[in-house]
Amino acid sequence: MIKMNLPNNIVFSQDLAHDLEEFYGEHAYSRVAVIVDENTRKNCYPKIKQATPDHIVIEIKSGEEEKNLDTCRYIWNELTSNAFDRKSLVVNLGGGVIGDMGGFCAATYKRGIDFINIPTTLLAQVDASIGGKLGIDFRNFKNHIGVFQNPLRVFLDVSFFKTLNPAEIRSGYAEIIKHCLIRDGNRFQEITNTPYDRLDLFELTRHSVDVKNKVVLEDPTEKGLRKILNFGHTIGHAIESFYLDRPGNKLLHGEAIAIGMICEAFLSRQKLGMTEADLEKISSYILEIYGPKAIEESCVEKIIELTRQDKKNVGDKIKCSLLNKIGNCAYNIDIDDDDIQASINYFNSLNPD
Repeated sequence: MIKMNLPNNIVFSQDLAHDLEEFYGEHAYSRVAVIVDENTRKNCYPKIKQATPDHIVIEIKSGEEEKNLDTCRYIWNELTSNAFDRKSLVVNLGGGVIGDMGGFCAATYKRGIDFINIPTTLLAQVDASIGGKLGIDFRNFKNHIGVFQNPLRVFLDVSFFKTLNPAEIRSGYAEIIKHCLIRDGNRFQEITNTPYDRLDLFELTRHSVDVKNKVVLEDPTEKGLRKILNFGHTIGHAIESFYLDRPGNKLLHGEAIAIGMICEAFLSRQKLGMTEADLEKISSYILEIYGPKAIEESCVEKIIELTRQDKKNVGDKIKCSLLNKIGNCAYNIDIDDDDIQASINYFNSLNPD
């Protein structure tokens, strides 16, 4: 077990079964439910099955499009039908969708029962499972309904990365890039000088968790500093939402955030005077990892509309987190429709015809 200098609820596990047995030995629960999807049931559940006391398994369909009230209703119904009381536990075994939604269901069931996260994707380990943000999508708006509630434990086991395909690894890596850009310019320099296939994902996961936790501990409910964690997400979330229900064009979270970081790096240059050299470095590196994808002009107005639902906004002001320089981020920066249009134009200009 590796705890580093992290809060007691976060455990870097080298022996997950042992650490879970230790956890259950310290806590007595009347009921236990393990929430999985079809992928984590097959690839990840066997690793925790024997270490988990008598329990039920609640299986949901995988995919961001399933993170909605209908799926919550199904989870709540399963908990109710199996007589879960307030001394029960929910175990979220999966990526960001399961962590966000399973935690939300636990935090609202009978006004709140305990839950733990066992994130199985790189994205969930470096971002979604840390910090206590829970929620679901509503009318295609990302995480539109939710609460703040920390899991009792987060068990991080990087061996789960072996179950992921390359696209899922790249998706999670976008958040690692983000954490470097907002808080650690030296680490960003290191990763840009290291071939992608030689990156140490274990060490980078530890670094990202440390970065995020230091920010979250200072601002647990996103009143100020924590907003820097949204760099790339104002425009990125809007792009992700726009493509969510378009078959053949759907983007993984990290793919959309990668586009958002390029767009918001451009705005950092325009609004805060970030250097042209930093903008070029960010743009070229992200394109190297994620490749080109042009956004059609006909899509831009709808993407702009979606940014107006961003949770950082105040009144009719679109608020954005932008970079002063690589490694230093500001928040609550006003942007408008023309800025978003210009940033997407910049992104498209980087892509070949």
